[in-house]
Amino acid sequence: MVAAVAAGAVALAALLAGRGGPWWLRRVPVAAAVAVVPVAVAVPVLRRWGPVRDPLPPVVPLCAAVALLALALAATRLLARPRRARRLAWVPAAVVVVLACAELVNAHYGQYPTVRAALGLPSWTQTTLDQVLPPGQPVAATAGDTPLDSTWNPPKNLPATGVVAPVTIPGRVSRFPARPGWVWLPPAYRVSPRPLLPVLVLVNGQPGNPRDWLDGGLLARRMDRYAAAHRGLAPVVVVPDDLGGTLDNPMCLDSHLGNARTYLARDVPDWVTATLQVDPAPRAWAFGGFSHGGTCAVQMAVTAPERYPTFLAISGEDEPRRGSREQSVADAFGGDTAAFTAVNPRDVMAARRFPGTAGHFVVGADDEEFRAQGERMYAAARGAGMDVALSVLPGGHGWEVWGPGLEQQLPWLGTRLGITS
Repeated sequence: MVAAVAAGAVALAALLAGRGGPWWLRRVPVAAAVAVVPVAVAVPVLRRWGPVRDPLPPVVPLCAAVALLALALAATRLLARPRRARRLAWVPAAVVVVLACAELVNAHYGQYPTVRAALGLPSWTQTTLDQVLPPGQPVAATAGDTPLDSTWNPPKNLPATGVVAPVTIPGRVSRFPARPGWVWLPPAYRVSPRPLLPVLVLVNGQPGNPRDWLDGGLLARRMDRYAAAHRGLAPVVVVPDDLGGTLDNPMCLDSHLGNARTYLARDVPDWVTATLQVDPAPRAWAFGGFSHGGTCAVQMAVTAPERYPTFLAISGEDEPRRGSREQSVADAFGGDTAAFTAVNPRDVMAARRFPGTAGHFVVGADDEEFRAQGERMYAAARGAGMDVALSVLPGGHGWEVWGPGLEQQLPWLGTRLGITS
């Protein structure tokens, strides 16, 4: 990142360099206005009416303005002397600035840790389900009253790592138009006889897609570390799509926006138990996510406790949200506040107890908006009789919290789901 930013700074300095009053008094100010004004207008507009209502960190509008400034300066130089071929050199200079700005934004969010991830290329652990041992293998152990690690004897051919595979999970009951998702299968799943492993369902933030957990969250790497410490044992991780599109937001509800809740509570478990050889008992199932997915995790624990009695909510909100509550109710239920209240986790927990449900809340120490909401939900869950805990990690609303938040809670999940004692 340092090299990219340094190259961008040099390129921007070259684009700014000029002689004479007309350059500094007219052309540079005009280019600056072209860069600053659109960003100044777009930020509040997007914040209020755009598909993403979360506050933007300062690095995003700053980098957007700098990138536009570089493009405007390059265009100014090209238009000033269009017939000089050497003026075309300003185009790559502007591109370098734009790429440096993109790298700064990416570094803030941690979305693409490698070039391979940024290009969407498959990892070396990626496979297809038809290349994994099919269901119907002999069962070596089952999660239950006795932890798996006390009865599991790994074979000599146990793989060193798990594998990830793209999957299509149809919305047979919900008719929800889900995009393809992903599955991570631990080493213990790849041998015969295999143990009946528990299941962890994870969803991403909004905007986003299921691959975010693999790229920004380094899911396979984190799960492989856990499996290596437990002789190949780990939950099977299923990452479905509950948005339908990158910028869509059905709020993890059944509503006019789509039956996302039924998709996650019915279609996904039905597909998993029919396609994979896992422990079907609810005690062996957990639901987790970050940001929007953290909000959704509590929703699943409250509206589908019979399937997901265990949850992990990382940087979630205190209720499903598309802007204000009024906007959320209008979009999802046509203005019917009672319909929203009936499925809003905080309202449900105020009227009902969940003694069989356990969960962990994880928030970022510097996440001013979402930390307070996570703390409110933790208090509400405690009041509803849930067995819950709250962890505060260094960082804000980004992958510096979301990825480590999952890894930090894997030991607890392993115990809760029957892998360890």
